[in-house]
This record gives sequence, structure tokens and C-alpha cells, in this order.
Amino acid sequence: MRSISTRLSSALFIGFVGLLLAAHLVLPLAVAEAPQAAAPPDPLPSWNQSQSKQAIIAFVNRTTTEGSPDFVPPGERIAVFDNDGTLWAEQPAYFQLIFAIDRVKALAPQHPEWQQQEPFKSVLGGDLKALAAQGQSGIAQIIAATHSGMTTDEFNAIASQWLATAHHPTTNMPYTQMIYQPQLELLAYLRENGFTTYIVSGGGVEFMRAFAEQAYGIPPEQVVGSRVKYKFETRDGKPVLVRLPSIDHLDDGPGKPVGIQQQIGRRPIIAVGNSDGDLQMLQWTTAGDGPGLAIIVHHTDADREYAYDRESHIGKLDKALDEATQRGWIVVDMKDDWSAIYPNN
Repeated sequence: MRSISTRLSSALFIGFVGLLLAAHLVLPLAVAEAPQAAAPPDPLPSWNQSQSKQAIIAFVNRTTTEGSPDFVPPGERIAVFDNDGTLWAEQPAYFQLIFAIDRVKALAPQHPEWQQQEPFKSVLGGDLKALAAQGQSGIAQIIAATHSGMTTDEFNAIASQWLATAHHPTTNMPYTQMIYQPQLELLAYLRENGFTTYIVSGGGVEFMRAFAEQAYGIPPEQVVGSRVKYKFETRDGKPVLVRLPSIDHLDDGPGKPVGIQQQIGRRPIIAVGNSDGDLQMLQWTTAGDGPGLAIIVHHTDADREYAYDRESHIGKLDKALDEATQRGWIVVDMKDDWSAIYPNN
């Protein structure tokens, strides 16, 4: 008969082995069942994992993290975006110009003299090359004739109706569907991080205000654009603002920093454009004492959108592309940096 000490040792040994087996079986289960830390959602899912995307996110992190030497208070986080070619497409012609051409055709019965009068004769004859040969003066005449004489409310209704029914001549898509999905994500990402987003474009401010809030989430008061002069009148006993056939401010090239100062009153810390018409806005943004980021959208995707830069008659990108290389600005290659172009892609 075994001694009490022997029986006790055996019991202890069996108990120890049991504990080891229990630990061996239970511990892996506990580890396997431990909740995994969820990866943070990608703020720019339609942007490929490129240097451009990484640089944008890094800049936002630096300027919004308290304690960072580049921290910028929310009230000073201003981001400005060009519209044509930056937020939506612009080929084969600026969409507002196509709108003006359609307006010439709609108004032609009221103006029989246009049949023999340039630049209207070229428009009505479908000769857009002849129209282009007349340069900015011809386009200015068309804009003046089709964008003036009505009240601001009447113009908004006309522009909204056109945008709701017109289709792009090549893609047959509604113009408001030819906005860039990656840019919608960038706008949302910036707003989530305390930025106020503005449009600063050479397009007509009232034309852009007709769709900017619905398309981009940018309200009318955050749209800076070219302006006509207005006249206060009373029509049928109601006070109205009438659009006049003369330019009050041309918001293109050097006019963009002027428009920013007039309407926003703060230097942006992010500016996004796509052409030489945005060069001065990009320069102004990066010339401040604090952090500044300049981004250029380079149209390189002939299959999904268009490919053009230095020789284009629309959205020419030449001097700004050279300066981007010299100054280390972000150049977004649409073909390589964007996995999608339009929202329905």
C-alpha cells in the first residue's frame, strides 16, 4: 500500500498536468476569440495607394493634430477648388459655354438678325471652329447675350432646367454626373477634418451656384466665380436684381487670388486646380507663412476621360506644370492615381 506522501505526489502531478492541458486548450481559444482592432476606414477609397494620396493625408494630419508644429485652427482651414477640369470634366468645351450655345439656339427666333451676325451666325450654323477663331471676344458676346437681361431668380431657373435635361455630346451623360468621384471623397474628407471648402473658378458664379450644393455639398456663399454687374429694379411691384451685360470681376488667372480675398478674406492652405488659369491661386496659397498645399489634377486618362495638357485649347496645363515640378507641388495623375473617375464607375 502506497504511502500517503506518494499518493499526494501523484495527485499533485495529475492536477498539474490537468492545468497544463487546460491552459493548452483554453489559451489559444482565448487568443483566437480576442477582438481584432478594426482598421480605420480609407478616407479616399477611389484614390490608389500612391504618393499623391499619402502626401494629401499626411498634410491633413499635420495641420489638424494639436501639438503639431503645422497645426492650423479650424477657422483657418480653408481649401479652394477650381471647378472646370478639377471637380468635373471640361472637354470638349467648358460646360457653361455649351449652355450659352444652347441658349443662343433657344433665343434665335427672337433675334432674326443673329442669322447674319457673328458670332451668333457661327453658332447657329454649327461651325464651332469659326466660333473658336473669334477668340475671347466672340465668346464674351455670346455670354453677354445669353446671361443678361433677366433677374437672378430667372437665370437660376434657366440654368437649373438646362442642367436637369442636357447631356454631354460625347458620353451622353448628364453634366452633373460628370463630376469626379475622387474629388467628392476629398471634399468630404477635408470637411470631416474641419476644413471649409470653396469653389474658386473662372466660371460664372450664378451658373455654378445652380448646382454646386447638390453636386458637391458646397453652398452658394462658398462659391467664388466670375461675376456680371447687377442692377436693382422693381418689376411688377417686386424688388429684383437684374443681370447686366458687363463683367464685374473675371475670376481667372490673377483674378482668382483677388476673388479669394474679396469674398473669403483668408489665404487658403489648400488649393486644387488643373490648368494655367489656376497658377496664381496655387502660388498665393503656398506663399503664406504657415503650411500650404498645392495640388494639380493632370488629365492623363484618354480611355476613361481625356488626356491633355500643354497644347490643349481647353484647360491648358503648361506653366503650372513646370512650376509644380520646380516647387514640389502634388501632381495627381488621373490614370495612375484614381481607381474611378465618375460616381457611376
